[in-house]
Amino acid sequence: MVPQKQAEEAIVPGNMNENDHDDHHQVEEEAADIHPRRNFKSFLWHGGSVYDAWFSCASNQVAQVLLTLPYSFSQVGMLSGVILQVFYGLLGSWTAYLISVLYVEYRTRKEKENVSFKNHVIQWFEVLDGLLGPHWKAVGLAFNCTFLLFGSVIQLIACASNIYYINDRLDKRTWTYIFGACCATTVFIPSYHNYRIWSFLGLGMTSYTAWYLTIASFVHGQVKGVTHSGPTKMVLYFTGATNILYTFGGHAVTVEIMHAMWKPQKFKYIYLLATSYVFTLTIPSAAAVYWAFGDQLLTHSNAFSLLPRTGFRDAAVILMLIHQFITFGFACTPLYFVWEKVLGVHDTKSICLRALARLPVVIPIWFLAIIFPFFGPINSAVGAFLVSFTVYIIPALAHMLTYRKASARQNAAEKPPFFLPSWTGMYAINIVVVLWVFIVGFGFGGWASMTNFIKQVDTFGLFAKCYQCQPPAKH
Repeated sequence: MVPQKQAEEAIVPGNMNENDHDDHHQVEEEAADIHPRRNFKSFLWHGGSVYDAWFSCASNQVAQVLLTLPYSFSQVGMLSGVILQVFYGLLGSWTAYLISVLYVEYRTRKEKENVSFKNHVIQWFEVLDGLLGPHWKAVGLAFNCTFLLFGSVIQLIACASNIYYINDRLDKRTWTYIFGACCATTVFIPSYHNYRIWSFLGLGMTSYTAWYLTIASFVHGQVKGVTHSGPTKMVLYFTGATNILYTFGGHAVTVEIMHAMWKPQKFKYIYLLATSYVFTLTIPSAAAVYWAFGDQLLTHSNAFSLLPRTGFRDAAVILMLIHQFITFGFACTPLYFVWEKVLGVHDTKSICLRALARLPVVIPIWFLAIIFPFFGPINSAVGAFLVSFTVYIIPALAHMLTYRKASARQNAAEKPPFFLPSWTGMYAINIVVVLWVFIVGFGFGGWASMTNFIKQVDTFGLFAKCYQCQPPAKH
């Protein structure tokens, strides 16, 4: 029978041996059969299957970005918008695959040394440390934590931006205070093992929102005198392109999601499958909204701001609010783990103690969301300076360096994929990824996003009380 503590702590077996995972899964099922109430709790709370990982990846990838992609289309144009989505989606799937390979390599090596991970969640910076040394650990830790920090900030900004379209009695800054307190409750969710029902519901919510945007735009039709002039300026083009790069760079939590699986080896192609589904949401919705409103989107980074208020729109806003709460938890959980390890409470059996230890992580996120309430422009800045390195450049470089020696390639825990059975081919793709993302994503994207970001600060000021707000409605 599975102890209650195990269900609560979401502890994953520390062995990559598939038979052990099968035994663990079987024990869970037997325990659930004996206790029907626990069966229901396990169904909602204790996920580690391939399907759970797929829902986690797909749900985590599309959140508030659904609402900013039409804004990106107005900057880069319809054709470039579609092409860049497909290109960066495939690029992101490739680097997520590399991360999964490096995770399996690291864990296999450690378990040969009889290292147990029973009470420990492996994270990306630890993989880099184990495979490439402490300098890579420091780089991985810095980029990953900073990206996840600002990813969480973006969720709070998005919450305030969205709720304002239902209730404008309070300004966006006040709503940020309120949702900051709400999102702080994610400290009580132990790990990604416990996001089963949330991931499932979250993907349903974003699916509804995406199809609402698509259908509502076609029903609304094109606004009078609509123009589709994008792209018109390089700064706008690369700002939009970098936001799209950010869209498919949501796999900063790949290692933690893998570690929550019963059989992490099966993760390899999950991100690609998740991205394929995400395309069915992001491409039609962004294209439809841009078709309907055209250049108006250049000054409306949130797509909700242009669609008329209806019951369907209010439902989409509410569902996105709930999903952004879930995504906040997804982005913050790795930060919680890091902070727990710093304080030495990561392996404690008390959920309340861990929750209390995690609370200080939420405070700087809350504060930054109040300082920089720029919904849209901040996505591009994060994409250029953080996502470029965290989820594209660093994984590609780490993979090349890990397998640079013939002995490492010969003893690799994971061989090259069936569609590219050559190490030379893998190196070629990795070099292209590094060069493209460094020059286009970080170089041009960084210049464009910072130019746009500084413009927002000059125009609206820091600590803006209500960024891009319409005059309050009379009630």
